[in-house]
Amino acid sequence: MDEVEFMRGRVYGADHDNPGPRAGRVYAHLVGGPLDGLLLDVTDLTEQERARGVTLATEIGRYGPGGRSAYTPRPGDTRRFDWRGDVP
Repeated sequence: MDEVEFMRGRVYGADHDNPGPRAGRVYAHLVGGPLDGLLLDVTDLTEQERARGVTLATEIGRYGPGGRSAYTPRPGDTRRFDWRGDVP
């Protein structure tokens, strides 16, 4: 199994022993960039927070450890957050 296949269906920030989605939670798919294929738990985000998008810590982006990746909801499909780039 390669790294891309391993990451699919996993929830960003979830415990390694239980990486899948949980019942009763709402998820968005991360599309593109270093976190492509991961799910993001957006259950506790307000509509305004979701509309602004998220910046997520990742060591596998352009800036390595300490770097972050920016994702914003796709127009017309808020269940998908598209990658906008990496930031230091």
